[in-house]
Amino acid sequence: MRVGIQLPEIERAVHWPENVAMARTAERVGFDSIWLGDHLLYRGGGRLERGPWDAWTQLAGLAASTSRVRLGPLVAALPFHAPGVLARMAASVDDISGGRLTLGVGAGWNEAEFRAFGFPFDQLASRFEEAFAIIRPLVAGERTTFAGRFHRVEDAVLLPAPARPIPLMVGSNGARLLAITLPHVDAWNTWYTSYGNSADGFAALNKQIDAACDRVDRDPKSVARSACVFVAMARPTGQRATDVAPVSAASLPDHLRALDEAGADEAILVVDPITVESIERLASITRSGEGTRPG
Repeated sequence: MRVGIQLPEIERAVHWPENVAMARTAERVGFDSIWLGDHLLYRGGGRLERGPWDAWTQLAGLAASTSRVRLGPLVAALPFHAPGVLARMAASVDDISGGRLTLGVGAGWNEAEFRAFGFPFDQLASRFEEAFAIIRPLVAGERTTFAGRFHRVEDAVLLPAPARPIPLMVGSNGARLLAITLPHVDAWNTWYTSYGNSADGFAALNKQIDAACDRVDRDPKSVARSACVFVAMARPTGQRATDVAPVSAASLPDHLRALDEAGADEAILVVDPITVESIERLASITRSGEGTRPG
């Protein structure tokens, strides 16, 4: 099973020197992938506000600063960009990285950021369906014409042409988005709160994805399965509040083995705290789990 790392999102403000140091460390110690959340801001009780840097400019920088790890948004909210422009950004990052991008896609969910930046927060699945219909052929190197309620393109094409069809991953458990995407995507991802951050919870959800594949006549074995895993180091900060119990760093090898047996092809670690030191420590710990170590 592959093991990846999500870089900081809302835990704290992290500037480029630390972000690139974490990415290079993750690559050096053997992790397989690096992921960035695509959000504009979060607002909580008492007007607590946090947000990450723009995912796409950061991905471009990481693509130029690494050489082996796969990269991707976890996941790109399609309403934040015109679909053709998003496809162009993905193709550019894929070129910079030498073909290491996985384009994770989703419909978005955080109403506060939609309202703050003026994006419509209605009919998200319908908007996603139209955007996906445009993005999918473009990142495969095809021309496309589409006229819908929300989006319209005429003989759109990416130039320069992508060097390869860019792999697509859907980040959703919603029945409609799964029906839209499972006939086409290479992988499916779920956030840790969606399955309780447990191997048993993932196994149950994974069976639902098998059934969703069957409903759209897709071989379930042809869709890779990706699970985010919330991990707490020995001294967690509590910066990422959650209603599910974290996996302790010490128990991570056993947890990854159980996830592997439950059908996960990749685990993406969401770590508290996420630092260069914790990435190095997790690499050392996961090496003790045969078949689950990074690299």
